Amino acid sequence: MFYPQADHMLLENVAVQPAATGQGIGKSLIRFCEDTGRHAGLPAVRLYTNAKMTRNLALYPRLGYVEIGRRSEDGFDRIFFMKHLT
Repeated sequence: MFYPQADHMLLENVAVQPAATGQGIGKSLIRFCEDTGRHAGLPAVRLYTNAKMTRNLALYPRLGYVEIGRRSEDGFDRIFFMKHLT
């Protein structure tokens, strides 16, 4: 699930069926979000994940995302990432 904001695309959720993990589907969904952002003329994609999601914390930097902040929201420790779309 993603949607445009004033200056970026916000990627709010990526979900893959457990039986389909490890097949590159999540990466393809993230690429689709990035491509949609480029097509819309947005300069970046932003996302956040729970600090407990260690696989996400390893994945996003490999896909070119840079950590831009950490804070607690709604009872969750969240880590925020951004990727410039060039």
